Amino acid sequence: MFIADKWKEYELLDASDGERLERWGKHILIRPDPQIIWKNDKTSPGWQSADGIYRRSREGGGSWIKRDLPDMWVVSYKNLRFQLRPMGFKHTGLFPEQAANWDWFSQLIKEAG
Repeated sequence: MFIADKWKEYELLDASDGERLERWGKHILIRPDPQIIWKNDKTSPGWQSADGIYRRSREGGGSWIKRDLPDMWVVSYKNLRFQLRPMGFKHTGLFPEQAANWDWFSQLIKEAG
């Protein structure tokens, strides 16, 4: 298993009760995640001051509650830059766990060159 542990601009800050608290650059987001089945005390200050919160709708889908979240911002991973946006169905347009794959195939390409 590869682990995406080289991020400087992404961080999983906390997780509890079906939600994840994340830092994407300087922005803090709360997004639903059905795999988070445990319940911790939400003591991290980010739970109360998140820049953006995605809330699911009972009819399906959901929407973003934006406190201080721009329509688009940029984060970097090593020499890569990504434009993020709060999109429908809770996404930002980037899956940070994929960084392990970027590292792996970057090394393969470097070795082949």
